[in-house]
Amino acid sequence: MKVFLASGNAKKIGEMQRILAEHVPDVEVLGIADVPGYVEPVEDQPTFEGNALLKARAGVAATGLPSVADDSGLCVDALNGMPGVLSARWSGPPKSDDRNNELLLAQLHDVPDERRGAHFACAIAWVMPDGRERVVEGRMAGRIIREPRGSGGFGYDVLFVADEHSDAADGRGFTSAELDPAEKDRISHRGRALRELAPHVAQDLAGA
Repeated sequence: MKVFLASGNAKKIGEMQRILAEHVPDVEVLGIADVPGYVEPVEDQPTFEGNALLKARAGVAATGLPSVADDSGLCVDALNGMPGVLSARWSGPPKSDDRNNELLLAQLHDVPDERRGAHFACAIAWVMPDGRERVVEGRMAGRIIREPRGSGGFGYDVLFVADEHSDAADGRGFTSAELDPAEKDRISHRGRALRELAPHVAQDLAGA
């Protein structure tokens, strides 16, 4: 059973494979690298839901397979919810996690610890070749620390401490980049959304 994930991020593909496999044991998640010549659509929608649907619909059109796409980002309280849908492109082209993190730290340099609240938001779209569509959302609340920590994850994970882990590691908290994959899946915005979506994916694939 093949499902297309409209992403070239190997870690994200692995994350989705792990979670979907709990409900669809024989599922195989393909990514952009598995589709020669795949052209990614421009993510020009103002919301996470809009971009997720845009990418999932493009995935179905290009592959003919049931397709999943997510759009997610970091919403920082002191920046009025930014970078939001611009998270991956926050520091401009070409995309760079390191430059994005450097820019975010610079923007929050004078912000005291008690005002560094933030959350990750995620919308995941599921589109079937017959036109059926579903969108689910997930959220993970936490705060932004003052220097990167951890070698796992991707994006802003090295700067984000989730509320569930804010008291761990001698009071410093564990960043998302310091969590093992299973624990990150359990609490992450994407993990929560995927677990909500997975039973519907299993049901739709069983009736496909």
